[in-house]
Amino acid sequence: MSERMRVLCVDDEPNVLEGLELHLRRKYDLVTATSGAEGLARLEEGPSFAVVVSDMRMPHMNGAAFLTQVRERAPDAVRMLLTGQTDIESAIAAINEGQIFRFLTKPCPPKTLLSGVEAAAAQHRLLIAERELMQETLFGSIKALIDVLALIHPLAFGRATRLRQLVSEVGSTLAIEPLWPLEIAAMVSQLGSITLSDETAQKLYYGHELTAKEQEAVDGLPQFVGQLLGDIPRLGPVLELVSAQSHASPDLDAPSRIASEVLQVAREFDILISRGMSPLDAVATLRNRKNRGDPSVLDALAQTQDEAESDREVQELPIAALRSGMVFAEDVRTESGTLLVARGHEVSASFVSRARSFRRGYVREPVRVVLPKRQAR
Repeated sequence: MSERMRVLCVDDEPNVLEGLELHLRRKYDLVTATSGAEGLARLEEGPSFAVVVSDMRMPHMNGAAFLTQVRERAPDAVRMLLTGQTDIESAIAAINEGQIFRFLTKPCPPKTLLSGVEAAAAQHRLLIAERELMQETLFGSIKALIDVLALIHPLAFGRATRLRQLVSEVGSTLAIEPLWPLEIAAMVSQLGSITLSDETAQKLYYGHELTAKEQEAVDGLPQFVGQLLGDIPRLGPVLELVSAQSHASPDLDAPSRIASEVLQVAREFDILISRGMSPLDAVATLRNRKNRGDPSVLDALAQTQDEAESDREVQELPIAALRSGMVFAEDVRTESGTLLVARGHEVSASFVSRARSFRRGYVREPVRVVLPKRQAR
């Protein structure tokens, strides 16, 4: 927070903007615009804005409409309305439509203006800190849950780990923001597998045809996940993405639809890889399907696989040589053939500790792992 916060001021009167610059530029990185359209263009330039201040009465796009657009395009920006209007109905509309943090009237004394912007900046800091704390805590808790369940049901929860990595890479390529709901949705999407019989879980894992009774059980998995996690605060966007995997969700907005498709494509891709296809053939197969959806998702998937193939180093190592951060490149099985850890699972400190207790000959060795970049170097 050592850098100055960015503040955007929009007003169609140049003298008003000059006054705002006079009082705010010393403390904030100030950007100005003379219309709503220009203000929206400024949102796409440079780092994000902490505070957006707009006049109400402007031609073509008034302050209420402008701040509504700001809320959709830059939800982290705290929005303020500055106007000479005294019409209470306009004020209420602006507050409701744009979710305004504060409403200031013209002429606004410098002390009041500074106080308002400072309060908005403090609100922005609070929102960002709260969101980061929530994301880190929630993400860490769910990852711990998945790691534990992976020991019980390695097939399904190995997929959860791989899906999370896939959607993170594809989502980053597509510039999906925020990315954390998609990552968590990928992790929890396999939770319902614990309710399935081993036979049904195997068929679902490899994408084999299900009986009517099995399909009915699979269709109910998102509802099970919703019931299991529904009481956790702020998981609504995550549960929407999980639910959309079993049926169309027309209520999803455009970004959520893309995120839902990323999760679906990642799952279908992983099924094809589980059947023994190469990543290149798996992408080509998905492209040739009738309902392939948005081509940009498959383009992003292909790009991430090309980058991963050129950037990764795979080694065969004995169990005793495993270190935290390595990723299993193939399933790890006991000598009797029992699946111990699914491919794609990251080696954790707890697994390294647990592996020390394995008796000699318990695990088929060597095991193939992908080295983290720092270890590869």
